[in-house]
Amino acid sequence: MPVLHIRRSHALGLDRARELAARWTAEAEARFGMRCSPQPGEGADIVRFQRSGVQGELRVAADCFSLEARLGLVLGAFAPRIQAEIEANLDQLLAGEAGLPPATP
Repeated sequence: MPVLHIRRSHALGLDRARELAARWTAEAEARFGMRCSPQPGEGADIVRFQRSGVQGELRVAADCFSLEARLGLVLGAFAPRIQAEIEANLDQLLAGEAGLPPATP
């Protein structure tokens, strides 16, 4: 079972990072049918997500987002494409916060 690891540093602080994580969560639910459950913490939050063929968590901290996703057998065949899409989505969210254009591959 492939496991994706994605980390993005930022300088948003925890409150603003939580706002971006809420946007990410809403999009994951709407576009991909994910069931997401945010779990607030004192120094960081965890957003657990799952749907058929994938489960994982997004760790939301004051200085970074860390995502780990475990893909099932069928989705595992698409791991590189799925990872690229998740990375692009996080990069786009962060670029919007910095007032920068989204990164191009």
